[in-house]
Amino acid sequence: MEQFLALIIAKYNYWLYVVLMMIGFYAMIGKRNLVKKLIGMNIFQTAIILLFVSAGVKHGGKIPILDKYEVLKHGVDATQIVNPLPHVLMLTAIVVSVSVTGVALAVLLRIYREYGTLEEDEILEKLGK
Repeated sequence: MEQFLALIIAKYNYWLYVVLMMIGFYAMIGKRNLVKKLIGMNIFQTAIILLFVSAGVKHGGKIPILDKYEVLKHGVDATQIVNPLPHVLMLTAIVVSVSVTGVALAVLLRIYREYGTLEEDEILEKLGK
């Protein structure tokens, strides 16, 4: 039991991200207001981005910029170098997330102007379904 508790405490940030993901997932599935669904999607995306950035962290790691003379003299210890790929991919994910949010807000504005509400049930009722 103590080992399990120590594991949970050691990886508390991952547990926090899972909780954030579940909050976002609940908002997307459980809420009927389209703005709340969008906010839930943003929370879910943010939790995933934080998860990937945390997974890419290497304590005591060096930046992946190498001096060619030092490499020739000493070689490269890949265990001491941080992989920049997860962080770069998450920067791209942030840009995509902001873009999707902007487009979704524009669509929600158009839906509100057309139907006078952002409640999913009321929109479906007006559509006759």
